[in-house]
Amino acid sequence: MSSRGLNVCTLAGNVAADPEVRSIERRTGGGAQVANMTIYVDRIPSRKENDSFMVEISVWEGSAAWRKLPHIRKGSLIIASGTIDADPYLSKSDAQPRAGLRLKATDIFLDSSPKTPDPSADLVAVGQTF
Repeated sequence: MSSRGLNVCTLAGNVAADPEVRSIERRTGGGAQVANMTIYVDRIPSRKENDSFMVEISVWEGSAAWRKLPHIRKGSLIIASGTIDADPYLSKSDAQPRAGLRLKATDIFLDSSPKTPDPSADLVAVGQTF
């Protein structure tokens, strides 16, 4: 089996801001909606404190990932799968070219772990009944 042309990527990270949905006109006619968001991906093992990189994510209407959008907010931990491409850009601070990545998400998995302020609140005392 050949892996020629295989482009599959899965990344986990925190969403930088709420997804932005916009409508576009297709070259072939008709319209579509696309949502864009940015995630911060931590390097493992981290070389230094706060060592992460950004990846732009596009979610197209009709994909499995599209159905998850109502549950995604700034700070959400997500796992996104799809195809990845280079996405160069000009830095806003010094107008220098920078390397970037864009993931066209086919599916998104949401972190479903409960958020509790006190980690010990999840512990059950021996002999405790409910």
